[in-house]
Amino acid sequence: MPDSLPPAPALATLNEKGLVLGLIGAGIQASRTPAMHMAEAAAQGFPCVYRIIDLDRIAGGAALLPELLVAAERMGFGGLNITFPCKQQVIPLLDELSPEAAALGAVNTVVLRDGRRIGHNTDCSGFGESFRRGLPGVARDRVVQLGAGGAGSAVAQALLDAGVGRLAVHDVDAGRAVELAAALAARFGEGRAVPVADLAAEVAAADGLVNCTPVGMAKLPGTPLPPALLHARLWVAEIVYFPLETALLAEARKLGCRTLDGGGMAVFQAAHAFTHFTGLVPDAERMLAGFKAALGR
Repeated sequence: MPDSLPPAPALATLNEKGLVLGLIGAGIQASRTPAMHMAEAAAQGFPCVYRIIDLDRIAGGAALLPELLVAAERMGFGGLNITFPCKQQVIPLLDELSPEAAALGAVNTVVLRDGRRIGHNTDCSGFGESFRRGLPGVARDRVVQLGAGGAGSAVAQALLDAGVGRLAVHDVDAGRAVELAAALAARFGEGRAVPVADLAAEVAAADGLVNCTPVGMAKLPGTPLPPALLHARLWVAEIVYFPLETALLAEARKLGCRTLDGGGMAVFQAAHAFTHFTGLVPDAERMLAGFKAALGR
């Protein structure tokens, strides 16, 4: 793994040429990421065009990911955000990975510069910042995480970094949960992460629950587990943010649970990606205020 990455474009270059970015994923028409990047670029004094590349609206879908990266390079894109279902699929198509992206095995930010593709992961730091702000002081001895995909890998890292004692990982693909738990245990220590054997029993004993699956999105409505498994002692966190009020959070709030929506993660991962794309430090508070204003909050 290289110790250094190509330098970000100088501000003078951004002012002169502007920046073209894109988001690749499925069912992403409601994403606020483009608006956040364009607004922050304007506030910092340079133009930015940010395109949505929705795999649900392209014949061939995720199978076209290699072609889409080539097209973005040829059209002068400075970078791409990557979301479900391509955060792991994109890795073999890249030239370099940041140490964090390599450790997580997932990429949500690709910088296109000097003919090279560099993958980063800002989901981990984005969720970590949102968790610190949104759920201060919660018990974290035992936490259940639903979903072991690209986003799940990043969130699991953030949870263990935040002091979760035991993270039980559940996925509809049991093998994927076993693989993620083993990778986490190798980094954090035996017993810190385990695959879920009995979801009902794990949730009953848990302090917190985090949904890292796409269930709850506008295109995949519903809850990622039976609502009857929830209990009032839980805190419940989402990474889905469109809609901001998912069915899972609604059910949890009925029980009086402390909750965390996916909006904070969306903003902070975007803020950290902005730095990778531009070399500039964004005003995260300004981005957060703009995100809330766009949602009428």
